[in-house]
Parts: sequence; C-alpha cells; structure tokens
Amino acid sequence: MYEDIISLPNLFTAWEEFLCGKRKRKDVLEFSMKLSEEIFTLHIELKEKTYQHSPYTAFNISDPKPRNIHKAPVRDRLLHHAIYRVLYPMFDKKFIYDSYSCRLGKGTHKAINRFRMFCLKESNNHTRSVWILKCDIRKFFATIDHRVLKSILEKHIADTDTLWLLSQVIDSFNSIYAMAYMRKVGFPLGNLTSQLLVNVHMNEFDQFVKHVLKHKYCIQYADDFVILSHDKKQLEDALPIVSKFLKDELILDLHPNKVSIATLSSSVDFLGWVHFVDHRVLRTTTKKRMMKKISMNAQNQNVTNSYLGLLKHGNGYKLAKQIQTIVSKNNEKSYSNH
Repeated sequence: MYEDIISLPNLFTAWEEFLCGKRKRKDVLEFSMKLSEEIFTLHIELKEKTYQHSPYTAFNISDPKPRNIHKAPVRDRLLHHAIYRVLYPMFDKKFIYDSYSCRLGKGTHKAINRFRMFCLKESNNHTRSVWILKCDIRKFFATIDHRVLKSILEKHIADTDTLWLLSQVIDSFNSIYAMAYMRKVGFPLGNLTSQLLVNVHMNEFDQFVKHVLKHKYCIQYADDFVILSHDKKQLEDALPIVSKFLKDELILDLHPNKVSIATLSSSVDFLGWVHFVDHRVLRTTTKKRMMKKISMNAQNQNVTNSYLGLLKHGNGYKLAKQIQTIVSKNNEKSYSNH
C-alpha cells in the first residue's frame, strides 16, 4: 500500500487531480515551474522516510459562520491527494450507506432525500407519528483525538509504513484546544485527508448505531446525525447510550444546545433545510444569506444559477421568483446607467 501511495505514477496523477481549479494560483505556478524536481525529491524523502510535513498557513473565512482555515504548502497538499487516491476506495467500501459527507455520489442533497424516504417508511406513509433524534457533535474537527484515530487506523491497515505516513499527516496539526485537553487533537479544515479521516473516525460510531443499537433509520453527515423512530421512548433510551459511546470510545461530546427529539409534524431543521411532513424549506438564516449574496452579485449568473439549482431540492418556488425579480431589476438599472 505504501509503495502505491509514494510511487511516481501516483504522485504525478495526484498532481493532475490537485491542479483542477488551481492552475493560476501563485504557489501552484511556482511549484509547477520545477515540478519534476519537486516530485522526485518528495518521492525520495518518502522512500527513505525522511519526509516531514510543513507548517500550515492560517486564515479566516465566513461560510456562513466564521471558520479558521489552515492551508498546507503545495507539496504537502499534493501528497494528501496521493494518499487519498489509494486509501479512499478501500475505506469507502467499509462505510455505511447512510454516511453522506465528502463521499463520491453522496452529499447533502442525497442525504435530505434519504431523510424524506426514511420519514415515509417509519411513519408508515404518514399514518403515524415519526420522531427524530437530532444531534450535533461539539467542536468536531477541533477535538478529534489523534491517538484514538491512529488506533482505529491500525484496525484497518496492516502496513506499518502507511501508518507512519498517516501519523505524519495527522500530527502535522494541533488545534487551539490541544493545550486544554493536554493531548494532540484536531484536524485542519480543508485538507483532503481530513475529509477522509473524519469519515474513518465516525465510521466507528456509524457501525455501533447500525449494528449494535440496530437503528435502521440513521443518517450521518460529519458532525450532524439523525436517528428516526415511531417510538419516542426508543430514542430517549438511545440518547445516553449514543452520548456515552462518543465520549468513551471517540472522546467526542454532543453539543448540549443542539440535541432534540421532535416529530416531523413540528418541523426538523437538518442540513440547511427545515423539514415538514409534506415539504421542506430553506432555513431562515440560509435564505437571508442567499438573498444578500444575490443582491451583491446580481450580475454574476453563476451565483444566481447555483442558488436556483439549490432551491429545486425543496419548496423554493416563491424564493426563486424573488431572485429572478432582483436580477431583472439589477439588469434594468445596469442597462439604464449605460
């Protein structure tokens, strides 16, 4: 496995995949000017196991809430792609079907459609109430324990060289909570390897819920998950067990203000949409953010089209009409100014 990751063909293919949408960036252009030399040097360092991950550059974004992003240098991100190319196919087969974050052929739209289907099945086609246990993991990316993750990886990977390489990547970052927790914790947002390793980490939880607790109707998307049942007490009994497993096995905590058990008829906010028995609408904060962005970028057809596409996944006819009105007025104003 290690030889597959560090092979020159894999590194060069990983570079081509990494380049997508980044060709004109300064750091990428500088790296590409001496591409062969850089990749051969990286290959030798990996072969001799002298490779060390470089420090990250930190910056803040609002997407929609403030987030601290850590960006690795180009050569390390290239290696992340090389690791991902080899490990993703192996791990993806191990994940439960209803894990939807950062997986090929999955995503939020598939997750909310699956949620609708589960609601139909568990409510017996809306002839009985369906209850939804909705949970959110507190400071998810920032508190993932490195030691726990490495022990999980050891259960799936026998190759010690690959485990050494993954350890280099995992320990290349420590979140601001490391001091308080007195151990290495946290993943950098944005790393391709972070997306895969988070799913490996949460797969332990998914398998527990599906095969030990035997909850058939469960959907997990990174730090958000829901469990559905027509029996409220079943969910009330499951909650402390789920919380204990996360705490004891993964050293993760549920967010105390983001845990609820509610019926679909009273509405459930999940993955950006508010779900009702027969329809779903965008949550209010998402709508406000969307209208603000469109007002600021009314000339940008790509922005408009992306939001109109999003609205097709729910009951967004009125919002779509509002967007088209904003764009039309802006176009008229622009035309009159010329």
